[in-house]
Amino acid sequence: MSVVAKFLEARDFLLANRTDYDTAYAGFQWPQLSEFNWAIDYFDAMAKNNDQPALWLVEQDGSESKRSFAQMSARSNQVANWLRAQGVSRGDHILIMLGNEVPLWETMLAAIKLGAVVIPATTLLTPDDLDDRIERGQVRHAVIGHAHVDKFDGKSGFTRIAVGAPCEGWLSYADADAADAHFTPDGITRVTDPLLLYFTSGTTSKPKLVQHSHQSYPIGHLSTMFWIGLQPGDRHMNISSPGWAKHAWSCFFAPWNAGATVFLYNYTRFDAKALLDVLVKYEINTLCAPPTVWRMLIQQNLGAYKTSLRELIGAGEPLNPEVIEQVEKAWGITIRDGFGQTETTAQIGNPPGQRLKPGSMGRPLPGYKIALIDSEGKPAEEGEVCLDLSARPMGLMLCYAGDEAKTAEVMRDGFYHTGDVAQIDDEGYITYVGRADDVFKASDYRISPFELESVLIEHPAVAEAAVVPSPDPVRLAVPKAFVILVEGQSPSAELARDIFAFTRENLAPYKRIRRLEFADLPKTISGKIRRVELRKHEEARGDKGAMEFFEDDFPDLR
Repeated sequence: MSVVAKFLEARDFLLANRTDYDTAYAGFQWPQLSEFNWAIDYFDAMAKNNDQPALWLVEQDGSESKRSFAQMSARSNQVANWLRAQGVSRGDHILIMLGNEVPLWETMLAAIKLGAVVIPATTLLTPDDLDDRIERGQVRHAVIGHAHVDKFDGKSGFTRIAVGAPCEGWLSYADADAADAHFTPDGITRVTDPLLLYFTSGTTSKPKLVQHSHQSYPIGHLSTMFWIGLQPGDRHMNISSPGWAKHAWSCFFAPWNAGATVFLYNYTRFDAKALLDVLVKYEINTLCAPPTVWRMLIQQNLGAYKTSLRELIGAGEPLNPEVIEQVEKAWGITIRDGFGQTETTAQIGNPPGQRLKPGSMGRPLPGYKIALIDSEGKPAEEGEVCLDLSARPMGLMLCYAGDEAKTAEVMRDGFYHTGDVAQIDDEGYITYVGRADDVFKASDYRISPFELESVLIEHPAVAEAAVVPSPDPVRLAVPKAFVILVEGQSPSAELARDIFAFTRENLAPYKRIRRLEFADLPKTISGKIRRVELRKHEEARGDKGAMEFFEDDFPDLR
């Protein structure tokens, strides 16, 4: 059996059992390959004479860019040939810093065909961020949007390629137009050859450099395809910025593994009504969005929008129950949660057609054997989410590049350790508790910030919240909430009292919010809350802030 036939056999098994979790989980096997180039062996074969849309980009002004699978195959051949002529060769590291524009997908496909190692980068990076990526990523080539070339002033040692308007001192990506549309690889691609280097968003420390192979993401994202519920011909919209692993998850490998269209809507400023209009106009079937977007969408009259949506996914951070309930009430579709990391593909999820449990992120996905391990290294009902390396999932990274110690730390004792804590019930449903670093003790009780934050955003005035421990002489620490209000609400003592009262009604006494501050939330450039900064702020706290309130300020609550 050919390599592509083995890949398709595994894919087609999941497509055939997309709503039958038990059969899919019990019967799925990762295809065992020694050589595989996803862009050549699978994508080009699937794209031959295929005029169905592969990529569909819609801009805020209504303009569109649309490319078929056949066009993407031919164009990526041209780009691969042109990049080869500029010196890009197998194993070279190439930094790609582009927005959601057609050349991003063309370059990704071309790099895979060449066997180059891609370092995706968000356009939000600063010159200092880029220094770190260029040095630790050992960058030899850079493909950059013309609006960002100034960030590379003073940096050297790599081929410079600009996409868009001509830039002095940079090669023009447009010159690839003249290249041959037939591509011949210079050799075989081994499945263990490195393909991607992802810098994590660094919520608690300096970004780690995650190395993936030609099988861990291209083949590994079969689990993601299954979780999302993608089918051939779907129009799949994922709200994600290039440069982060989630973009590769849902804007590249998972939808194209299914033969679905990657659809994106580009905007300069998020507008919930405009996004909803796009969902309706373009008859989007499947939608994946982060919690922040869902929280903004539920502030609209969702029921007034008659969409073609079949599958809804929440990703990036755990989704609060209140949001799920409001969307289901409006559209009759339940947002299905899941869990994965830059280091992996989708590990845990609620696939289509399964009974959902409120608050649960689902069950282990096909190809993943999950164990919850306690502090003593034993299986437990609550513990760190770990992957059993005796049944190593194909979607797990190769390593942290250049950091053997960190790799050994997370791959210890026969398990890959995610650093996330969860609970499992007797039916195998897993519920997220929080990052191991974020869970804290107050009066000797373990507190999950996520649980408290989920209650806080149910208050009609609260848009976002982050809970951290605040030092207390009696209780060691007490839960403190940093809160962002919805549009139209203003901080006040009266509102603080109302939020305190609300949490008292909805949380057990030992979990109550004892302090509250109206403040912006520090976030990574990928949008994740940096609770580590808030914890440090509290550890070094001085006098009470002007917009900070204590539960004790309101004696009538006692």
